Amino acid sequence: MKPFKDRNQAGELLAERLVELGYDQEPHLLVFGLPRGGVPVAFQVARRLRAPLDVWVVRKLGTPGHEELALGAIASGGGRVLNQEIVDSLQISADTIRAVEQQQQAELRRREQLYRGNRPFPDLAGKTVLLVDDGLATGATMKAAIAAARQKNPRRLVVAVPVAPPDTVAEIQTLVDEVVCLETPPFFQAVGLWYEHFPQTSDEEVLALLEAANKPAI
Repeated sequence: MKPFKDRNQAGELLAERLVELGYDQEPHLLVFGLPRGGVPVAFQVARRLRAPLDVWVVRKLGTPGHEELALGAIASGGGRVLNQEIVDSLQISADTIRAVEQQQQAELRRREQLYRGNRPFPDLAGKTVLLVDDGLATGATMKAAIAAARQKNPRRLVVAVPVAPPDTVAEIQTLVDEVVCLETPPFFQAVGLWYEHFPQTSDEEVLALLEAANKPAI
């Protein structure tokens, strides 16, 4: 039996762990989901912690011909990381990297405009920032989000995910104040293998969750 039924249940379980760790008492807490799959998880976390929900748009830089293999990632706010090991081993040229990055920058801007519209990016200075995804594999996209978030001077930067391999968790732990991860299976393979239901999250779902999370209380 897989540990998570779907992203909603994973978010509920992650939220409970965060409550146990006292994050429901954390002042000035902001929750960011990494679209698209991280947003349903982050929605449950933000609701349980009574915190605002936002998105941090990230895009994987896929290796040409092997798009699932991340040569790096970019994020809103200028975060950028390269997997130098893959770049070197496959001898990927600077021109190729630039072309891939330009293509993904266009998609990043599209999603940023779609999800945020004219809403300004929140001020992170002095805040506790929780970056949430549905899981980590290599962690490339999360590293890009971390790099972008660091530039905005949060008081604390925390990564929370339902599942990730132990080596990725160890690496991410060196970049943030805390990593909260429910499951760390040693034989990992892919995030979706740890969910019973793992359909692709649509833009429409992301928009609906953002609207529901940030609807003013009556």
